[in-house]
Amino acid sequence: MTPQWDALLRSLRDPACMAGHSEATWDLLLRQALSAGVLARLGALARAAGIEPSLPLAVRRQMRALLAVSEEQRRAVRWELVMLSRDLGDLPGPIMLLKGAAYVAGDLPPAPGRLFSDIDILVPHEQLDHAEAALMLGGWNSAAESAYDERYYRQWMHELPPLVHVRRQTNLDLHHNILPLTARIKTQSAPLLAAASRVAEFPRFSLPAPADQVLHSATHLMHEGDWRHGLRDIADLDSLLRHHGSMPGFWNGLLARAAELSLGRPLFYGLELCQTYLHTPVPEEALQRCPGRPGPLARALMRALLRRALTGAHRGSMAPGTQLAEFALYVRSHYLRMPLHLLLPHLIVKAVSRPSPNQARSEDANPAQQP
Repeated sequence: MTPQWDALLRSLRDPACMAGHSEATWDLLLRQALSAGVLARLGALARAAGIEPSLPLAVRRQMRALLAVSEEQRRAVRWELVMLSRDLGDLPGPIMLLKGAAYVAGDLPPAPGRLFSDIDILVPHEQLDHAEAALMLGGWNSAAESAYDERYYRQWMHELPPLVHVRRQTNLDLHHNILPLTARIKTQSAPLLAAASRVAEFPRFSLPAPADQVLHSATHLMHEGDWRHGLRDIADLDSLLRHHGSMPGFWNGLLARAAELSLGRPLFYGLELCQTYLHTPVPEEALQRCPGRPGPLARALMRALLRRALTGAHRGSMAPGTQLAEFALYVRSHYLRMPLHLLLPHLIVKAVSRPSPNQARSEDANPAQQP
């Protein structure tokens, strides 16, 4: 990332430094943090560090507004877990929470200041139909936009089409794996479910084991094609590593688990990003021994691409070559997701089915005519 981002990175690493920022620094930092999705996190960090009263009034107001949204969303997630416990009460197998829902239910460090777009749960593949039927009876409907999208999710992906509740309009992703069935990395959900621990407050659900939380966070980060919120996801991973990293045997267990699940490559890149940008205390030995560690050329190329792509969150602070880096990482994400003989027809179908600008404007102007 460029020097323009130094103040934001320092604020995430050392929240106390925010008390000394000038008005000019805040002017750019606020816009960058908002675009990158980390302004609420900065507010939570400032509050935890006890420096919130010393921040400029305009800064405090923006942070408090987003923290209020975050707190309301956390309450909403907890309520949805109560309702989902009822909807899925007859499901015989385990139900594991992922990402934001897991952070909230487990009261984990990434939760404060986090904003949510959906709830993610994972069930065994053999119980997917049972879970979907139970959710439909509970008022959840598919949000797939076409029959092709339904087929795309059900035949190739690691989750069903997104679900939306008819009354509460909550979004839910029902997973059966953490990577698509067609992905180049093959991993299974059974070991994740077997190692998960029950949530005391929501006993119908379980949380991934600490190592699995880190691996899923790193995998999600490194298999995404859109890096505009990449810094937010790096901050999530950083907080998990700082939280779990002091546990005896954690790092050896993490590397062994990465080898077992074939997730060493995304783990390596995730650890390196955290170490580089947020100074996460990652043991050098863990990077050296990480399974799937890429060669020097691949590491150098990814560093160059990521350094640029992460600046794309704020268009006024982009590094030279950012758009090219974003495109390259977008192509990489699709290459990792599907083999070419499936990917190319898929991209063609999506390009052809995308409405033209004139059609989109016409539909916006005549909403009654929309299907």
